[in-house]
Amino acid sequence: MKRLFAPLFLAAAAAVAATPALAADAYPSARPVTLVVPFPPGGPTDALARRLAEKLREPLKQNVIVENRSGAGGNIGSEYVAAAKPDGYTILFGTSGPLAINVSLYKNQGYNPETSFAPIIRIGHLPNILVVNPSVPANNLQELIAYARKNPDKLSYASSGNGASSHLAGILFNRMADTKIMHIPYKGTGPALNDLLGGQVSMSFTDILTALPYVKAGKLRAIGLASAQRSEALPDLPTLSEQGLAGYDVSVFFGIVAPKDTPADVVNTLNQAFKTALSDPAIEQTLRTQGIVEAQDKTPQGLSAFITKEVPKWRELIKSANVSID
Repeated sequence: MKRLFAPLFLAAAAAVAATPALAADAYPSARPVTLVVPFPPGGPTDALARRLAEKLREPLKQNVIVENRSGAGGNIGSEYVAAAKPDGYTILFGTSGPLAINVSLYKNQGYNPETSFAPIIRIGHLPNILVVNPSVPANNLQELIAYARKNPDKLSYASSGNGASSHLAGILFNRMADTKIMHIPYKGTGPALNDLLGGQVSMSFTDILTALPYVKAGKLRAIGLASAQRSEALPDLPTLSEQGLAGYDVSVFFGIVAPKDTPADVVNTLNQAFKTALSDPAIEQTLRTQGIVEAQDKTPQGLSAFITKEVPKWRELIKSANVSID
């Protein structure tokens, strides 16, 4: 009897031993994937993350849950993901702040954007736009620069806060244009926009999605795009680079990352799923509506190289302007 059933017992044991390996290969069958947005609900980052989460369900054959963990300019949610188990079930919807800028702004940041994550995919970037109150006597970049130089005490620019990309955009502008336009920080884009519309401040570098309705209504005047290329949302508006500030680019980019040491096959699965979601016509329409320019290189290596290029760019600017946040 022992000789008869021994092969059956051996086969059963082999099947049991193989089960964990098969389960590991079946990512993400174990549970839903959590996509952490390091900002409050309702903003453009959160809105895009939720649209993508819906479209990821089919290629992943699993639900994707969006979780908002906001605070410290995106650092709280980013630190949470950096410390998460590297199994692909907790990933980050990052932007320029947590993935490139904050490491040079905050003295005690608990992660490093270049070493704490496994890059998955770069989604694209949201162009910023330089807009002025209609009372400013300038219709293009050269007129604005000339007026700013002749009237150094008359112009000011609003930002959503110290260290925000809208603040750094003004620092870079003053350096490249040789102007001294005064910075006025606000607690968020909303208050900054209200004072710009009311004429309490002269100008602002804000995202095209926020500015577009006011530009079309004639309540703000668009001077130029603060990005490397033009936007489909305003195809006739030249970039600041085209108008004389060669290389000026302060767009906000979007990238998906996982904790470092996430297995390569899991990263590839997520990369392919995001590519599938981004090719959906509804998502493509969402990107166009929000003025987001889709990235050409959607490989993990492409995002890694992009972050490696962005970090020193902002570090040098922040250091030269002596900007820091405790």
